[in-house]
Amino acid sequence: MNRMTAHDFDQGLLTLFDKYVHGIIDRRKFLDDAAKYAVGGMTATMLLEQLAPNYALAAQVMEDDSRVQTETIEYDSPDGNGMIKAYKARPAGASGPLPGVVVVHENRGLNPYVADVARRLAVDGFVALAPDGLTPLGGYPGNDEDGRAMQQKIDGAKLMEDFMAAFDHLKASAETTDRIGVVGFCYGGGVCNTMAVRKPDLAASVPFYGRQPDAADVPKIQAALQIHYAGLDERVNAGWPAFEAALKANGKEYAAYVYPDVNHGFHNDTTPRYDEAAATLAWDRTIAFFKEKLA
Repeated sequence: MNRMTAHDFDQGLLTLFDKYVHGIIDRRKFLDDAAKYAVGGMTATMLLEQLAPNYALAAQVMEDDSRVQTETIEYDSPDGNGMIKAYKARPAGASGPLPGVVVVHENRGLNPYVADVARRLAVDGFVALAPDGLTPLGGYPGNDEDGRAMQQKIDGAKLMEDFMAAFDHLKASAETTDRIGVVGFCYGGGVCNTMAVRKPDLAASVPFYGRQPDAADVPKIQAALQIHYAGLDERVNAGWPAFEAALKANGKEYAAYVYPDVNHGFHNDTTPRYDEAAATLAWDRTIAFFKEKLA
């Protein structure tokens, strides 16, 4: 069976799904409004199942890949939720300190896709630390729908502190150099921007389709930025003009890429919104950027 892509769905349905996964509408509203797209024996529930992630696809680098060494650790987040669990991946057999990258998940916890991203970074020579923001509630529950509901229950300010503490932990680690970057997706993209504002010693930040910081906070940014947007993502892209104007006005180092005709979440290779060409190009740019800025 061929893998389904965004081209197999009406764009109106994909926009509706985006509203659902970001809590703008609830499941009932999605199913009610999706019914008009259910044709040829399909139901709205079946459409939702088709759009949901398939984590059997989330393994560009297998967990037992001999090139990487992985483990689950805990680090302290004193201003957040206490001890936080995180997935750490590093190149197998590497000696000496390496540059580090914090990997920030979407609005649903540390799912297999994000863990795989951490392993991809390890293959390319980085120590990657991917916190599970759902740690206070027992961790990622095994599916995204429950994960989203759990993340909505966690105090947002404390959750943000948990990711700031991940940077502090990686920066202080004997395994890493003093050159630390961050990459994040969706909610995690917004965390990347916040980390750039709050951590003047952050070397590089790569937000994928993330919420932009307030223009008034842009002068605080010292990190080099590489920013990725989906061309069809009107919701997030609406904040880009003001952000770009503030970056230019304050002489900040940034590069921004808008990938035409792709949806929010295009890098996530476990859902039909994944676009292989755009995701591959964006990730190649990300790795090259980190190798330059974290060297």
